[in-house]
Amino acid sequence: MNTRVATGLILASTIALAACQKKAPEELPPPPTQTATPTPTTAPAGPTVGTQQHFVDAVGVANTVVYFDTDRYNIDAEDSAKLQTQGQYFSQYPQLNFTIEGHADERGTREYNLALGERRANAAKNYLVSIGVPANRIRTVSYGKERPVALGSNEAAWAQNRRAATIVIN
Repeated sequence: MNTRVATGLILASTIALAACQKKAPEELPPPPTQTATPTPTTAPAGPTVGTQQHFVDAVGVANTVVYFDTDRYNIDAEDSAKLQTQGQYFSQYPQLNFTIEGHADERGTREYNLALGERRANAAKNYLVSIGVPANRIRTVSYGKERPVALGSNEAAWAQNRRAATIVIN
């Protein structure tokens, strides 16, 4: 008896859903007409504040990523200079939130690299917090070895993949 009721409910649902489908119009509407758009008299303003492009333009592409040595997550002098530049930008735009992505090279297990990526992202976050950027504006995520920027199994590729990248999320 229960299978008959269930079958009946399924059949009724199918019929009801089929009745709700849109049918194609018998006649298509005319195509839109082309109107001449006036040329702007002012130059484009550039990237909008709060976009990744604005961030990159403001701090420089080299200052958006911090690189690490093998199996390390410490912030060295070069990294601190990059993070100082980022900190100045985020202090200037207090309405912006951002993510620091931690990455590792392909060597090591998935679990190890996820943990290492997390330590790298948190090291960058902790530095930014120490120079006055509120922690509640910073999100961290670890991708481990899952999102390499350089493909290859050599030191040059590995060096590019051991990083913490800052991404504006607005």
